[in-house]
Order: sequence, then C-alpha cells, then structure tokens
Amino acid sequence: MKKQTLVVATGNAHKLREIAQIFPEYEVVSQKQAGFFEEVEETGSTFIENALLKARAACAALGLPVLADDSGLCVEALEGAPGVYSARYSGTHGDDKSNRALLIKNMQGIADRSAYFACAVALACPDGREWTAEGKTYGRILSEEQGEGGFGYDPIFFSDDLKKSFGIATAEEKNTVSHRYRALCAIREKAGL
Repeated sequence: MKKQTLVVATGNAHKLREIAQIFPEYEVVSQKQAGFFEEVEETGSTFIENALLKARAACAALGLPVLADDSGLCVEALEGAPGVYSARYSGTHGDDKSNRALLIKNMQGIADRSAYFACAVALACPDGREWTAEGKTYGRILSEEQGEGGFGYDPIFFSDDLKKSFGIATAEEKNTVSHRYRALCAIREKAGL
C-alpha cells in the first residue's frame, strides 16, 4: 500500500529528515519535490506567524495540504534571542557555525544559561482549514561545543531531558524530546494526521 504524501514547506534537509523520522507512516517530501520553488520571506514576529506564512504560500501554489514549521533557540539571559532570528543570528542565513560562535561569545560571563528550543508548526489545507501547534524543550547553553551530531545550535544545547547535548544525542534520542517532536505530536492530534 502506497504511503500518503505529506508536503513540508522547507528546504532544510535536516528538518525534513527529522519530520520523516517522526512521521514514518507518510512519504514526507519537500516543497521543491512537490513543485513549489519560491522562498517565502519570514516576516512574522513569532514562530507561529512564520510557520503560517510558509504553509499558506505553498498550499496556495500547490493546491495540497502543506505542513510548515518555524523554530529557534530562545535564551533567557538574552531576552529570548536569537528567537525568530536563530537561523540568521550571525548575519548570514543558515551559517550554523557562525551562529553558534556568536551565541557562545554573547554568553561569556553570564551565569544564567537557561534556554529552550521552540517550534511552531502549521498545517494549511486547500479548503481553508488550518491548524497550529507549538512545542518546547528546555536546557542550557554550553560554553563550548559538545558533539558533532544534529544541526543548528544542537552542539551547544544541553538538554534537561537527555542530560547531554543534542550534538551528542542520537537522532532517535533527540526525536523523543525535541521541540519539533512535541509540536508535531500536538498537530497530529489536532489535525488527525
């Protein structure tokens, strides 16, 4: 029996792989694989707003239900930064190494290193129905990288749940506690995925 396709509005191969691992019953494809090549500008001030912008644009263009997410790292001592600017914190979108280096530099001398990853997911359908959900996972910012796994800020995020950095954790371990996992579980329940 052929799996039902789930289109995800992302060009991030790491996110796509995580979502595919969390939704093994679906054939998870990127928006480009489905035929939508536009880059939607993330102009929202919240993760939910950005996820909806991406889901709505791809859904309107493809005429298919589309799932989108927006996520980032929020550091308490930095008043929630980098937040919605996580992917472009150092100035260049997607430069994970520079983003981590800048965050480590900005955290020098700060005792409160508490932080959380937040993820908002949105599902937009051609008939106008929409669902959103959020998930968070808590931890703290390390003063140096630990591990080479994961992506983004994973090597400098020490997970309260796993008692190790996401950079050391296996994909399977991370996917049981991650912000994306929690948001996807919530939207699965709300939308009946």
